[in-house]
Amino acid sequence: MEKMDQRVLLANQWAKEMRKKALDMALSTGKNGSHIGGGFSAMEIFAVLYSCIIKNTLPVVPERDRVIVSKGHCVLAYYTALWKAGFITDGELESFDKNGTHFYGHPSRNLEKGIEFSAGSLSLGLSFSVGVALACQRAGFNNRIYVILGDGECNEGLIWESLMAISHYNLTNLTLIVDSNGLQLDGYTYEVMNMFSLEKKFNSFGLDTYVLDGHDCEVLLKKLTQRASRSEVIIAKTIKGKGIATLENNKLSHHCVLTREQYEETLKTLI
Repeated sequence: MEKMDQRVLLANQWAKEMRKKALDMALSTGKNGSHIGGGFSAMEIFAVLYSCIIKNTLPVVPERDRVIVSKGHCVLAYYTALWKAGFITDGELESFDKNGTHFYGHPSRNLEKGIEFSAGSLSLGLSFSVGVALACQRAGFNNRIYVILGDGECNEGLIWESLMAISHYNLTNLTLIVDSNGLQLDGYTYEVMNMFSLEKKFNSFGLDTYVLDGHDCEVLLKKLTQRASRSEVIIAKTIKGKGIATLENNKLSHHCVLTREQYEETLKTLI
């Protein structure tokens, strides 16, 4: 119990430091803005994964665990988790989304920096992950592939083709984590395209599915440290723009400019 408590404290501390760093990054983009909503909703997910589950394995080895980000607009959480894990430096984060950077508003594959996949076109990350998982399973690796999806992304047909392949090839090494914040670019997910019960849909493909609080590091950690013997889905219920009061549950947070006032007010809550 004590060890678990220490890991939960570590993950919460990471999430707090990641939010602070993400605020700096968002502010630095000025009038260009950034994908705040989906980054801040996924902060605890990435904090738990990189503080307690994924290890910095450099040089890169084929049998490593992998995090493959399919919802590429969550880089404020992704890059700051890689920063905390030692893959990315402070200086590199300062170049975020500026001319000449390698750290764009969507991630570009760079294994030395821990980035497994070039994201941007939604749903492609899951199909890529299926191929990676199949190759790893056939090679006999005892590793795990963690895939980060968005609930709005689940509108894409390729998501469901990928699920068919997971079941058809009896892949046992995938954990899909859906950042389910209920909003996408054009509004509430149920208004844009009502998916009804994602849990029932994932279950229908033969995948064990769990619904939990995506901002509760303890709950996330308990689930993710239970090494599953088959592929599974975690639907993490989150709040878009979590932590920035004026942007929480606000569709405008999908991509927006962070004002100095929002920055200062949010920073007070993190100190």
